[in-house]
Amino acid sequence: MSETNQKVHRTLVGRVVSDKMEKTVTVLVERRVKHPLYGKVIMRSKKYHAHVEGLEAHEGDLVQIEECRPISRTKAWKVTQVVEQARVI
Repeated sequence: MSETNQKVHRTLVGRVVSDKMEKTVTVLVERRVKHPLYGKVIMRSKKYHAHVEGLEAHEGDLVQIEECRPISRTKAWKVTQVVEQARVI
C-alpha cells in the first residue's frame, strides 16, 4: 500500500485587472467577511501576481489561481483555468 504524496494547493478565484506584463497577470480576489464587532458583512480584496503560460487570460476574465513555488519576487501563484471570459461590448 503506497500512497502518493499529492500536495494540496490553495486555490482562489478572481478577476484579472492587468495583463500588461509578459507571462504575468494581476488577479483581484474579493472575499466577504463579517466584521468582528459590528457583524456587518464587508468586502475585503487582495491582488495577486499570477504566472500564466499557455492559457490566454486577459483583462476582465474570471480565473482560478493555484499556489505554487515562488517563481519571482512577487509571483507565487499560477493560473490554472479561465473560468469565464470577459464580455466584449
